[in-house]
Amino acid sequence: MEDADSEFHGVDFLPEDLTEALEETGMRVNKKYSCLPAEEKGIHIINIRAIEDIGYDQHESTLLNSLSKNPDADCKYGLYFRDGKRKVDYILVYHYKKSSAGKTLARRAQQNDASVRSTKQDQPLPGKGVQLEMGDSEPHMDYHEDDKRFRREEYEGNLVEAGLELERDEDTKIHGIGFVKIHAPWNVLCREAEFLKLKMPTKKMYQINQTHGLLKKINSVIQKITEPIQPKVAEHKPQTVKRLSYPFSREKQHLFDLSDKDSFFDSKTRSTIVYEILKRTTCTKAKYSMGKGEGRKKETALLNKRRKCGKYGITSLLANGVYSAAYPLHDGDYEGENVEPNDRKLLCEEWASYGVFYKYQPIDLVRKYFGEKIGLYFAWLGVYTQMLIPASIVGIIVFLYGCATVDENIPSMEMCDQRNNITMCPLCDKTCSYWKMSSACATARASHLFDNPATVFFSVFMALWAATFMEHWKRKQMRLNYRWDLTGFEEEEDHPRAEYEAKVLEKSLRKEHKHKETDKEKLTWKDRFPAYLTNFVGIIFMVGLTFAIVFGVIIYRISTAAALAISSTPSGRSSVRVTVTATAVIINLVVIIILDEVYGCIARWLTQIEVPKTDKNFEERLIFKAFLLKFVNAYTPIFYVAFFKGRFVGRPGDYVYIFHSFRMEECAPGGCLMELCIQLSIIMLGKQLIQNNLFEIGIPKMKKFIRYLKLKRRRSLDHEEHMKKKQRYEVDYNLEPFAGLTPEYMEMIIQFGFVTLFVASFPLAPLFALLNNIIEIRLDAKKFVTELRRPVAVRAKDIGIWYNILRGIGKLAVIINAFVISFTSDFIPRLVYLYMYSENGTMHGFVNHTLSSFNVSDFQAGTAPNDPLDLGYEVQICRYKDYREPPWSENKYDISKDFWAVLAARLAFVIVFQNLVMFMSEFVDWIIPDIPKDISQQIHKEKVLMVEVFMREEQGKLHMLETWKDKDKRKGENCNNHSPRLSRSRSGSLSSCHSYPLDV
Repeated sequence: MEDADSEFHGVDFLPEDLTEALEETGMRVNKKYSCLPAEEKGIHIINIRAIEDIGYDQHESTLLNSLSKNPDADCKYGLYFRDGKRKVDYILVYHYKKSSAGKTLARRAQQNDASVRSTKQDQPLPGKGVQLEMGDSEPHMDYHEDDKRFRREEYEGNLVEAGLELERDEDTKIHGIGFVKIHAPWNVLCREAEFLKLKMPTKKMYQINQTHGLLKKINSVIQKITEPIQPKVAEHKPQTVKRLSYPFSREKQHLFDLSDKDSFFDSKTRSTIVYEILKRTTCTKAKYSMGKGEGRKKETALLNKRRKCGKYGITSLLANGVYSAAYPLHDGDYEGENVEPNDRKLLCEEWASYGVFYKYQPIDLVRKYFGEKIGLYFAWLGVYTQMLIPASIVGIIVFLYGCATVDENIPSMEMCDQRNNITMCPLCDKTCSYWKMSSACATARASHLFDNPATVFFSVFMALWAATFMEHWKRKQMRLNYRWDLTGFEEEEDHPRAEYEAKVLEKSLRKEHKHKETDKEKLTWKDRFPAYLTNFVGIIFMVGLTFAIVFGVIIYRISTAAALAISSTPSGRSSVRVTVTATAVIINLVVIIILDEVYGCIARWLTQIEVPKTDKNFEERLIFKAFLLKFVNAYTPIFYVAFFKGRFVGRPGDYVYIFHSFRMEECAPGGCLMELCIQLSIIMLGKQLIQNNLFEIGIPKMKKFIRYLKLKRRRSLDHEEHMKKKQRYEVDYNLEPFAGLTPEYMEMIIQFGFVTLFVASFPLAPLFALLNNIIEIRLDAKKFVTELRRPVAVRAKDIGIWYNILRGIGKLAVIINAFVISFTSDFIPRLVYLYMYSENGTMHGFVNHTLSSFNVSDFQAGTAPNDPLDLGYEVQICRYKDYREPPWSENKYDISKDFWAVLAARLAFVIVFQNLVMFMSEFVDWIIPDIPKDISQQIHKEKVLMVEVFMREEQGKLHMLETWKDKDKRKGENCNNHSPRLSRSRSGSLSSCHSYPLDV
């Protein structure tokens, strides 16, 4: 037996059947194949496989030790390896096929004895579970599965070579799913931290500059007042001292506080380091022996050639289905009585709960758990929500001012006065009759709530608010960068995406086939031209589709208004405008929500066919396309009502028709601003309520309920198995994968557009946005903590391209609000009338001034009302809203001079308003520094302290060197004094007297 044992000492690979045969005959397998530490009382496995032609066959593994009573106690149910000491930093998940083994071990050993080959393979991964791959008398070769298995083994071997420690687990409650647990040892963490230039806290601590005098008292008062709304987490408490941070270096480990190595690198940093290794590790070695048979030789040679040419990092392996998922683990459970305290539970209690909606967010703890990129998103969302508070207050004041002055508004009083017998021209041909202006009294009064002099002030205020918000966020961002040690962080060039490398590989193979040079291949604009053309055509088509849908809704409004006007009941005719407007807006809302999802998928597809080189390029291009399409989709109906409705109607007797039958719709007598308000409010509120409640709450809960039903069905089949407590990685695998922050940002950016672009028509928009965001913060927090797999922590010092989009919307808002006030509302016509045409300096007579007259005898044939006596009297002159000459003028129905005067005033207002607000915004931008003064002082102080630390270190080295030189000199003198003859006679004795190691 000892000979047999020694015979396998130098073998790296054993065929599985031979191993099983040795077990049957009583031969003892060498202890080096025991994959786990000796003290662990779990399942120990030899996971050794034989390569058979291409791929390999996985058979039953051999159990080495018996199962203990509670094997999961030490590993904390999956948070650690089976030894209970090494922490799981990352998880790889893959699918495998199980089949029943119908043959005995001895028979299989006899059958496969002739086909055993001495193929070298890395030591298998430790873990628990039994793999059953082959059970038929004739092996059924699944080359696709073998290829995946082959890549996994090769990739995992390269991960082990990179220094990571791996452990496999296939004996899980989720049948057919295997898990590879990854642990990064200390030396790997140090190496990668130095490579990534991670700033880590040193032993040096310094005092943070504190305010003095009056500011200190004010800060203390504010702190006491806001204490009830502060989260109860240690990271949120104000700091008086801070550790000096420095990029980690293995040569300068003595500078860092390594008293507790287990917590020096937190779980977020460990998972980030492992993910960087996973991204750059490839499986390109592919040197394996081939089996017999010409067909299998050719297939294997082709497979190996493909592997030699390609790079398969974790992103490519996930895309190709070699692994089905890869994610870091959550810190533990977040609910339950006996749950150990952890950051996830603390976040759930102090952040991801609707009961703490009034509290500040623990941003530092969010960053510690999820990373800087997600921390910046929630910090930005918190700043945006806080800034909505003053905007909401001013908006409410403007709205209340409109309510208070509605009874004093002379134009609306004149419109509601029954004594003013103003007969209006029909709103449609034939079926519509003449109507009284007093019937639009309610619309006129409601318009004043949103169209009053305070609206102009609110537009200016919101433009300055947007500029202040951007500046406030930049300052907050700098504070976070300083607090999170990101002041000197520069984003490095990202790894190429798997799809890009595949395209480059395909191009290289084509050139290699044509015997051309293949060095330094990359995709040029010629390679991407078909994708660029597809993008251009696709975006134009989508924009055209949006316009076509809006045009279809316009046709619906016109035809429905004509159909409802046929109604003989007066109540039906009086509610035509409200009914048509409300139903059309609801249709627009449904279409916008549906197209939002469609455009998101199309934008991703268009970006994928472009094949951007890095993930950052992919994200920026995807954001740009998605924002462009969703911007057009969300705002096109609003733009139509604001700037196009009622502009191209024509006049009675010469109306503009669509398809020669549909007459363009007109604005209400009070103006289109009220309809714009209805359109904006319904779309904004409906979009937030439906998308938040249905998509962000309802759909995840529905998926969770479906998973619960599946689990309940499995429990009925195997009750004992499913009563076991799941491992942490199994629980996290059942969560939804993290899909990125783009949907979250996009939702808030579109809302920011609603708040700023058309705020002149809806002063309550900031209030509804504030109420939505209070819920949105806790909703997103709950989703991240409880419903999503833990995302990989990504370092970032800003919010990226989203900041430029916000600035662009802020600039555009000034222009749009200027045009809304000037052309959509009646603010400018009222000013012109007040200062140019009013006889007594009041607004009396303004309504009559804005109406033109029309002689009913000038109607085109077939367009006059079928029931001209509907009002009870014969109408000869009807009125319509426009500035035209009367029918008794020489140039009847021509545009009057009043029109040009009002137009000139409107254009002048646009120019003055835009330049004034732009100047004030730039002034706000200039007067508020981007970097707070105290932060700049602290950064400078850190640089000075770091120089002092290194100067002291160099002085210490110099002093030590001088000390050793003095000792060296004294030893040399002693050697010369005690043995001069020996030193002269033996030429190397003096030098040997000086040769001792010098370690500085």
